[in-house]
Amino acid sequence: MPGLIHGLEAGVIGANLERVRERAGPEVEILAATKYVPVDEMGALQEAGITLVGENRLQDLEEKQERWGDAFTWDFIGNLQSRKVRHLVPRVRLIHSLASGSALDQLGRHAAPETEVLVEVNVAGEGSKGGIPPPELDEFIVRCPVTVVGLMTMPPFTEAPEDSRPYFAALAELAAERGLERLSMGTSQDWEVALEEGATILRLGTTLYGG
Repeated sequence: MPGLIHGLEAGVIGANLERVRERAGPEVEILAATKYVPVDEMGALQEAGITLVGENRLQDLEEKQERWGDAFTWDFIGNLQSRKVRHLVPRVRLIHSLASGSALDQLGRHAAPETEVLVEVNVAGEGSKGGIPPPELDEFIVRCPVTVVGLMTMPPFTEAPEDSRPYFAALAELAAERGLERLSMGTSQDWEVALEEGATILRLGTTLYGG
């Protein structure tokens, strides 16, 4: 896989983690996005005090869980392919990216009603992005055979974190209107803005791994 991160240092990660925790407070979960972290480098995350990680691909999740198992709590944050649902459900605490009718069907077959998921919402209406359009959210939640506990979004790419604010605010409003408590929003680029708008799970990569 191109772009893999090598030479991770537990001391650096631990200092960055502490800095984010001081800003975010104890109620916000800090998820380490490990798409580009090789399996052999995961030990640096454990040593640094990372407890929650998010994977994008089932194959990588399987490989890393085989090696590290109970060292972490595992979430799935990547594009959710319906044919992978039955393999993912027993492996993760939370799926962040539920956004298709075919995935709903697979959850109905392979997951217990108490399985927890987040629905991905395409707040910006981008054609290139996955996610449920806000007007279709209620119907989608009603159809969901498992427990929807919150929402997730990926705003349009921008170099100015402030540009993400209206999308985060819109997601928070959608969640509040439906009594959903978890908000997975904010990445290394814009996590502080997401935090100000009510994020409960921050998905961080370079913010944790960089020097």
